[in-house]
Amino acid sequence: MTAATHSTLFPQVPESPDAVLEGLDPEQREVALATHGPVCVLAGAGTGKTRAITHRIAYGVRSGIVQPATVLAVTFTNRAAGEMRGRLRQLGASGVQARTFHSAALRQLQYFWPKAVGGELPRLLERKVQLVAEAAARCEVRLDRNELRDTTSEIEWSKVTQTVPADYPAAVAKSLRDAPRDPAEIAKIYAMYEQLKRERSVIDFEDVLLLTVAILQDRQDIADHVRAQYQHFVVDEYQDVSPLQQRLLDLWVGDRDNLCVVGDASQTIYSFTGATPDHLLNFRTAHPNATVVKLVRDYRSTPQVVHLANGLLSQASGRAAEHRLELVSQREKGPEPAYTEYADEPAEAEGTARRIRDLVAAGVPAGEIAVLYRVNSQSAVYEQALADAGVPYQLRGAERFFERREVREAWVALRGAARAGRNDALLDGAEGLPSQVRAVLSTQGWTHRPPAGSGAVRDRWESLAALVRLAEDFEVAKPGATLTDLVRELDERAAAQHAPTVQGVTLASLHAAKGLEWDAVFLVGLTEGMMPIAYAKTDEQVEEERRLLYVGITRARFHLALSWAMSRSPGGRAGRRPTRFLNGLRPGSGAGGRGGAGGGGGIDRGTGTGATATTRATEGTVQRKPWGPVRCRVCGRTLTEAGEMKLMRCEDCPSDMDEALYERLHAWRAARARELSQPAWCVFTDKTLMAIAEAVPGSERELVTIPGVGNRKMGRFGSDVLAICAGEDGD
Repeated sequence: MTAATHSTLFPQVPESPDAVLEGLDPEQREVALATHGPVCVLAGAGTGKTRAITHRIAYGVRSGIVQPATVLAVTFTNRAAGEMRGRLRQLGASGVQARTFHSAALRQLQYFWPKAVGGELPRLLERKVQLVAEAAARCEVRLDRNELRDTTSEIEWSKVTQTVPADYPAAVAKSLRDAPRDPAEIAKIYAMYEQLKRERSVIDFEDVLLLTVAILQDRQDIADHVRAQYQHFVVDEYQDVSPLQQRLLDLWVGDRDNLCVVGDASQTIYSFTGATPDHLLNFRTAHPNATVVKLVRDYRSTPQVVHLANGLLSQASGRAAEHRLELVSQREKGPEPAYTEYADEPAEAEGTARRIRDLVAAGVPAGEIAVLYRVNSQSAVYEQALADAGVPYQLRGAERFFERREVREAWVALRGAARAGRNDALLDGAEGLPSQVRAVLSTQGWTHRPPAGSGAVRDRWESLAALVRLAEDFEVAKPGATLTDLVRELDERAAAQHAPTVQGVTLASLHAAKGLEWDAVFLVGLTEGMMPIAYAKTDEQVEEERRLLYVGITRARFHLALSWAMSRSPGGRAGRRPTRFLNGLRPGSGAGGRGGAGGGGGIDRGTGTGATATTRATEGTVQRKPWGPVRCRVCGRTLTEAGEMKLMRCEDCPSDMDEALYERLHAWRAARARELSQPAWCVFTDKTLMAIAEAVPGSERELVTIPGVGNRKMGRFGSDVLAICAGEDGD
């Protein structure tokens, strides 16, 4: 790891207000210097919006223009709020309140409830699903598991859009929203749910906002108290505010104008929760004197990735599209986006896992790779494929890092060792902070080598390994640091939810990927019905799906792969079509709307298990194979098992394999694997070697069509294999 990386992890606090401005581009600097509102920052993906607004806050604090305790910065996730707090701390602006809308409102509600209402605040309902189920039972409505979840979401949507039960059916009709049940039934359940909450003196998360709004509206003295405390407001991801959140913000701000909002209408992807970009798009109308700054310099992605993202939005329609930002990459050129078509979903997952394994072998950290899909149910096949390929992964949406049991236990152990100092026998012979941390964590399950495979044991090791890496980084940034210093740093990071990176490929839905970025991103399952999703019916719903794909594309810094499968399972009918959103952008897809063609790339007809209908030979020619089920070449039975499909025959059908050839191939594979320092199956699997020994290919065209070979391995190993098949030694 370079010194520059360490300085990013543990930067020195700027010495002066002017030093806070160093390193900002002209537009970011303009944001930082706009210390008085109203200010609207239109920030494209990867343009450094968090950097701009945190430096704005820090510059105001460090220059004495604002007092830190008078600033309230709100965003939408605990992770984003934690990142903001961490950055402000590094800039010397501690004391600023950076919270989610719900966290800020709950804090105020707890403080003012005794004065405004009397008594204790009702208990907060952590999970409303059980109470919704009871409400449905009271209404004699039977809901299955999925309907229960969807009905709960409808109640949440109603509350953030300030829709009462009686008005729900009309609101659904007006918004063209697809209700999971008869709207009248949902309205009835919604009303009963509210009644049950009152009977049991509980409130839900939406009530936190509603009750805070009610108190600020009804009690001028309390509103004045809040406004005296908070005089400067910053709202991140402003395109995602709901009508209820906007109402609360209006009450916080009052008749003042020290408000800075940051957002990008092209990243509005949460309308199903009540989010709307209208407040962002109407900001200049509501605040005629607002300073508007556009951030379009993309520091995240290569020109190739940015070109595709711009091309995708150039085909968009609707109001958000009218305000799209044309990004300009600030990075060096990188590889073109790769487009791959597979025969079926297992083949797509296996092909993706192989490519990821190659990237990791080439030096890309597993933690800098992500597989993104439209719905969570798509994850299972990728979990299996990555596990089979020996690639560690982590599912996005699991517990926060510092809340994991193994991290809490390690934290306690480190704190105990720090208190004991040299009296702890564990530290005997351990020189330097990293060695001490390794010694302590070895009692918690950390080892120098990761455990084999995946699962809970590997997950625990990855968490502990992240702490070891953090200690190594901390010592480089702060030579001479002690265990006590590290524990203090962990305490501060936990308070800010500023977690170190766990090394594992991220599996996440496109929605969950918002706000994140990786060196390499694989966008999978890009077929009609999945992207856009089948239930996107209206033009605006389809456009939101386009924006979702845009968010996925702009998560990639360097490598970007887009893929789709023509059928769900091996041997299935290849009736799917690639997403319409790539028309005119991927090679060979025809016209794609209003300009903005994405250049380069080339389309690779993926091969491997369940080979696709089209494969590309190294000579540049294309060998077509008919669509349809894969059948045994001996008995004609339809094949469904991956191993059988590689051999093109049933396992129990007679083999005509050349045994001597197989032995020569086996010996050659072992030698190549040693040269490459890889497992033998990374060269070719046993089944692929058997298929080669049975087919005895005499040309590149014949070899490349054997399942498990493909274009990449053809290029690396083809000449050797053909020489061995021809009776030569393959050297």
